[in-house]
Amino acid sequence: MKKVGIFTVLIGMASFAMAQETVAQRYAETITAEDLKKDLEIIASDSLEGRETGTKGQKLAADYIANHFKAAGLKVQEQVFELRKQATDTSMVIAQGKQFNFMEDFYFFPGIPSNSKTFTEIVFLGYGIEDSLYSDFVDSLDLTGKAVVILNGEPINRRGDFLLTGTTSSSDWSKNYNKKIDLIESKGAAALFIIDSKADKNMKKYSFYLTRETLGLKKEEKRKDFMPAMFVSEEMADELLNGKIRSFEKAGKKIGRKGKNQTEIVSGVTIDMKLKTRVESIKSSNILGYLEGSDLKEEIIVITAHYDHLGKKGEDIYNGADDDGSGTVAVLELADAFAKAKKEGKGPRRSILFMCVSGEEKGLLGSEYYTENPIYPLAQTVCNLNIDMIGRVDKEHKKNPEYVYLIGSDKLSSELHEISEKANETYTQIELDYTYNATDDPNRYYYRSDHYNFAKNNIPVIFYFSGTHKDYHKPTDTVDKIEFEKMTKITQLVFYTAWDIANRGRRLVLDLENDFEN
Repeated sequence: MKKVGIFTVLIGMASFAMAQETVAQRYAETITAEDLKKDLEIIASDSLEGRETGTKGQKLAADYIANHFKAAGLKVQEQVFELRKQATDTSMVIAQGKQFNFMEDFYFFPGIPSNSKTFTEIVFLGYGIEDSLYSDFVDSLDLTGKAVVILNGEPINRRGDFLLTGTTSSSDWSKNYNKKIDLIESKGAAALFIIDSKADKNMKKYSFYLTRETLGLKKEEKRKDFMPAMFVSEEMADELLNGKIRSFEKAGKKIGRKGKNQTEIVSGVTIDMKLKTRVESIKSSNILGYLEGSDLKEEIIVITAHYDHLGKKGEDIYNGADDDGSGTVAVLELADAFAKAKKEGKGPRRSILFMCVSGEEKGLLGSEYYTENPIYPLAQTVCNLNIDMIGRVDKEHKKNPEYVYLIGSDKLSSELHEISEKANETYTQIELDYTYNATDDPNRYYYRSDHYNFAKNNIPVIFYFSGTHKDYHKPTDTVDKIEFEKMTKITQLVFYTAWDIANRGRRLVLDLENDFEN
């Protein structure tokens, strides 16, 4: 009798599991290519003008998303936040009476505040490096309030290898220009000029990014005025250095051979720096659709995508069908599927927050604002499933279009990773590619979408992504190029993963540690 009883229990448990699978499949199958396409044809239409943050098009998209959530029966909230918009105005540096202009003779990255200063001497500081193997800094050197000129890159030794690594690969002093900038600013310098032998080429190549308006969250604390750092042509550098650039460059090439630094104060110069920026405040918003759970409703799953894109440049509209229209409409259809399940008495046990954020293209601003000002407690947030660009096939998968890159699933919760794997094995059976999940991935996608702001708060995440393509961040990212069948399977995978997390008996276990960047 005892054996029969155990057998009966096992049969009952198996039957319950099968019933749950059947229920999940029923609602996952309500997510269709036709519905995704219908929504995307509106979200990525010309009438929304590329949905740039803070524009009319972004607000029209926000209204469409809010109405969709409302029609599904969700509790809809608009989280409005203020942004600081900044653009470079006429900026110049006058050296020895000769005028040099922004984007003609020098360039800097967006975000430098207005700054006007006059210098009567320049400190030439070699490569601007301070390292145990080589340093341009001497104890008696005081940079407080001074203008500094440095060479780009780092010294090379007698064998032609980089002095700091001893190999043909450069160190972080070359790869990360901010390392030099932060160091020299920490020494009290008032301005930094970095000699760039390819200045003309770089200004042409990166003109769009160097001249674009920037947005940042407008915070209450006083904005810090930081040291301006500029990349300058050799012609401009020669005037800054009072005609000594060739001797400095020549000496710079010998530094690695001699093992000696090169620092000199150049006097007899007059330099007027006049940098001007325009600043204004604009508003944007995140759109939230909340579906309350049943017995475990205090715990929340957050499913996100960013609905902003690059907007309109001249006559070109950057529709952003894949980036991230694809993720946005996936969130809409996921909301519909879960809302339908709830209406029919099938859950979910935990609450789900469907959130379309803005400001991602400007620096993950919408998700940053939400995690700093959460509508629902982060302590009760179980995980974040983030969807960004799932509508195309990259060149690595032309022969197998049914795939998705998963990023972050194993960073904080091994259980989340296992649930994701099981959901795919049981239902969707697409290729799960972890290429970009590697800690040494040079693309650094883990840090480049909205899930990262949740991960920084120790909330387990999965980032669903299909890779870049030739239309990435171009006006040619349009609806006609979207692979809707592929996109449907990925959206269903998100559904199955969320379904398991929402209906399981206990909360996900946070059992891994991850080192996050500041």
